[in-house]
Amino acid sequence: MQKRILGGSGLEVSALGLGCMGLSFGYGPAADKSKAIELIQKAFQLGVTFFDTAEVYGPYTNEELLGEALAPFRDEVVIATKFGFKNASTSEGLDSRPETIRAVAEASLTRLKTDRIDLFYQHRVDLNVPIEEVAGTVKELIAEGKVKHFGLSEAGEGSIRKAHAVQPIAALQSEYSLWWREPEKEIIPLLEELGIGFVPFSPLGKGFLTGRIDENTRFDTTDFRNTVPRFSEENRKANQALVNLLGSIASKQNASPAQISLAWLLAQKPWIVPIPGTTKLPRLEENLAAAAISLTEIELTEIQAALNQIEIHGHRYPAQSQKMVGG
Repeated sequence: MQKRILGGSGLEVSALGLGCMGLSFGYGPAADKSKAIELIQKAFQLGVTFFDTAEVYGPYTNEELLGEALAPFRDEVVIATKFGFKNASTSEGLDSRPETIRAVAEASLTRLKTDRIDLFYQHRVDLNVPIEEVAGTVKELIAEGKVKHFGLSEAGEGSIRKAHAVQPIAALQSEYSLWWREPEKEIIPLLEELGIGFVPFSPLGKGFLTGRIDENTRFDTTDFRNTVPRFSEENRKANQALVNLLGSIASKQNASPAQISLAWLLAQKPWIVPIPGTTKLPRLEENLAAAAISLTEIELTEIQAALNQIEIHGHRYPAQSQKMVGG
């Protein structure tokens, strides 16, 4: 697989990473451990060198899973994890106090079976702690060799600028896909200006852009999509127009809608590295094959023109979660 550099940081990763959250958390019951390890290791065999986790995924179990799965080739991969929630619980609110950041770093190092965190993200901006203080704490961890690079997730322009002035940010991780293009307005130009890489999570619209979800789909009771307005039955039906568009483009490329969605993201900027997640080996292989698909300028123009005619229905987060975005 091709490699990409995240902004001006010099951090080299595979063009597509693997978002590992769904193996332990969020989309229903956790995957069988042995099968999850097999999938992670298969991703590495297929060229993935960039793996994304967080202490809240589980909580804790996802980091432990990655630590075990990646141990045989730890020095050949880049591991990203995150801090920023009180007691590793999204329901308890944010906590990016320096002592918390340090405690999370030490605990994550142990769970990941490693001596350094390659990319350490603030999971969400904590308005109760100055972002300069957060960046300064990570800067100290970098000086101590426990962290290699600093990142932010779902941060707004002000926080990005202030943090970057204290400790250069290697990457911003935020949602970006064909059905959430808000970052194009302010965030992507800002990242280009500052030399910061962009790591889109949910690049397949939490599964919707694969074409395998429609208004009749029923999610597991523990699946967080049950709480997402965009995934209401009514909105899934309304948003089918985007999936139909992807299907028509995919058929011309002898590809799948998921592959076109990922190829579109890769075509936007050379420093964008999507991290699709899956629990299934066939889907993993399908997703990673997208790195070899090149969309022509004509195809990209056609997609843009079609997107301008499609209205996306429903918010991407429930109200409580939306409060934690863009600080």
